[in-house]
Amino acid sequence: MSELTVEDAINRIYESLQADNADIDLHVANLKAALMRAGLKEALFDPARLVQNNRSGRKLMQAYFRQRGVTVKFIAS
Repeated sequence: MSELTVEDAINRIYESLQADNADIDLHVANLKAALMRAGLKEALFDPARLVQNNRSGRKLMQAYFRQRGVTVKFIAS
């Protein structure tokens, strides 16, 4: 299996969020590995593509990912 890029890993997370968080832990782990390979410290997400695009939903996502070792930032619209 080829290694995912950060962009591919983020896209899979968007797909997982749309599918009621199916395999989200696997996708977060893949994102963490892709970030490490790319030498990045945080993942940038577009809040417009989130299922729950409100402050509460964004904070919940940040907390969940942080518990798994991934820092999440959101692109300003």
